[in-house]
Amino acid sequence: MSIRGLKKKQPKTFKVKVITVDAEMEFSCEMKWKGKDLFDLVCRALGLRETWFFGLQYTIKGMCTWLKMDKKVLDQEIPKEDPISFHFLAKFYPEKVEEELLQEITQHLFFLQVKKQILDEEIYCSPEATVLLASYAVQAKYGDYDPNFHEPGFLAHDELLPKRVLRQYQLTAEMWEEKITAWYAEHRGIARDEAEMNYLKIAQDLEMYGVNYFPIAQNKNHTDLLLGVDAKGIHIYSINNRFSPNKSFEWSTIRNISYSEKELTIKPLDKKAEVFKFFSSQLKVNKLIFQLCVGNHDLFMRRRKVDSIEIQQMKAQAKEEKARKKMENQRLAREKQLREEAERAKEELERRLFQLEDEARQANEALLRSQEAAELLAEKAQIAEEEAKLLAQNAAEAEQERQRLEITALKTKEEKRLMEQKMREAELIAVKLVKESDRRAKEAEHLKQDLHEAREAERKAKQKLLDITRPNYPHMAKYPQYSPTDTRDANFDKGSIKLDLKDIDLKRLSFEIERERLDYLEKSRKFEDRLKELKSEIQALKLEEKQSGLYS
Repeated sequence: MSIRGLKKKQPKTFKVKVITVDAEMEFSCEMKWKGKDLFDLVCRALGLRETWFFGLQYTIKGMCTWLKMDKKVLDQEIPKEDPISFHFLAKFYPEKVEEELLQEITQHLFFLQVKKQILDEEIYCSPEATVLLASYAVQAKYGDYDPNFHEPGFLAHDELLPKRVLRQYQLTAEMWEEKITAWYAEHRGIARDEAEMNYLKIAQDLEMYGVNYFPIAQNKNHTDLLLGVDAKGIHIYSINNRFSPNKSFEWSTIRNISYSEKELTIKPLDKKAEVFKFFSSQLKVNKLIFQLCVGNHDLFMRRRKVDSIEIQQMKAQAKEEKARKKMENQRLAREKQLREEAERAKEELERRLFQLEDEARQANEALLRSQEAAELLAEKAQIAEEEAKLLAQNAAEAEQERQRLEITALKTKEEKRLMEQKMREAELIAVKLVKESDRRAKEAEHLKQDLHEAREAERKAKQKLLDITRPNYPHMAKYPQYSPTDTRDANFDKGSIKLDLKDIDLKRLSFEIERERLDYLEKSRKFEDRLKELKSEIQALKLEEKQSGLYS
């Protein structure tokens, strides 16, 4: 057979993309495959054996629909895209998660889906419960809390609380993280699967857990109710209240469920009870409701029957696996505890070693300081001995100097006394000179006055002489032999002599005054020089007295 013939016989395929809560997978499917073939392939890829809880969901014309297992994939009303996208999700929920979820992968997929529904606010949860659930989610992701590793801000990029809760309370991200971490720290020693199971055990008690809601009407014109389908039965809610149902039909009380076009009928097991009829917006909605009712009812009846061999084997394996994991966790916890104790002991030994090294170093330093101190003390002792000798020598010299200073002090006292006597004498001389100066000044003033009077008299005499001599000169020439003339001449000569004598006295007087003035200036200069010498001697004596006081 040729290669071309082999190629022609290969089946045609189409691509499918399957999206789980935390991963994406792509498969090549044969054209003839039914929905169950694709579903089994995905379950094998995930290692999932509890397949009855899950299904493949797709969206067509804005409505979420589940892939039918008994029909070909391409014959169903699926999106026309390449690859065709399906979401692998939990279609039915268990009544008690701890008893019914046997595999770890099943628990993990339920945990991720329920967590997403709570964060997306498809399931209502109180703020207190959301913080507790968030702490279990953190434990499942990060393991045991370690304050050295999980520093503030390590949850900054994790979505742990619904936006409704964040808006309801005016708390910062740091405050929410502190609240979550307080719970998280108390979950120490809980393994990942155990933390996820604790999360689901809390979530299954929420009113909206596992309920699929559909809008319905009691007549064809009004949609004023909600129909909810879950693992326990069918519930009727008012449009504004999804927590408390107005009416409930448990699976054990329902005899039959049927639909025709948009009408769906629920017949109770009690034939006398009223048949409940309602209307939906589309036939597809009735089909989807009917499909969910059938699946949940089958699981409800299955739980109340004896487990099949496969379920018994799975439960036994799950029990063995849990026991093995428990022992493994205990062993790991013990090893971790021993390791932590060993690390603490190591840290204690290292601390003790460091302390001993520090003490040894301090002891060495103290020894070195002691040696240095001993050497310094020896040097100080030698220096002290030399200083003692020097002090003794200085004491002897000081005694000699004291004696000399005593003698000098006696001399200084005598000199001081003499100097004080000289100062007193100088003061007396100064007083005398001042008095003499005053006297001489007064005499000079009198002499000046006498001189002024003499000169005035001289001037007057000369004027008078001129007055006399001027008119008489011609008569003297004319009458030279007149006897009175001789008399006038004699008188004139006498006046001239008197004037000459007067001039001589004035000159002498002026000379004496000038001489006395010069003598006075000379004496004053000498007196000032003597005063300066006395001041210098007194200053020298004061300095000697100060030095004598310092020596003393």
